[in-house]
Amino acid sequence: MLRELITFEVEGQVFGLDIMSIREIRAWSPTTRLPRVPAYVAGVVNLRGTVLPVIDLAARLGWRATEPTPRHAIIVTQLGAQVGGWIVDSVSDIVTVPDNALQPPPPTAGHDTVVPFLDGLAAIEDRMVMVLNLTALSDRPHVAEAA
Repeated sequence: MLRELITFEVEGQVFGLDIMSIREIRAWSPTTRLPRVPAYVAGVVNLRGTVLPVIDLAARLGWRATEPTPRHAIIVTQLGAQVGGWIVDSVSDIVTVPDNALQPPPPTAGHDTVVPFLDGLAAIEDRMVMVLNLTALSDRPHVAEAA
């Protein structure tokens, strides 16, 4: 079976998300910060009359927080009834990957903050794409409160 992924960059690394979970890709727009939410919650934006929680993907992965500029993008995803936005550095393209080409992440020494959020790794042309698991990323009770 084949998987179609949208690829994008965060902190110079290439990631992919299943295209079926993506509703749209938006240009960066400033967020409204919320009190008492985790540091990775950038805030909320108005999406055609709906409050959209926006997550800083770099911070969610345990990296330094993004300082968004107009060059950043927000990938809007839907998982069941839950809609959320993810700040990424740039969106690349759509790729097709056979399921059997997805390799498990290698065991890591120490505490890796990214591996728990991965479905696997895929070699696409000359780059390694980390395929994210949206369910694992969206396991965030504080964000549900933001919406």
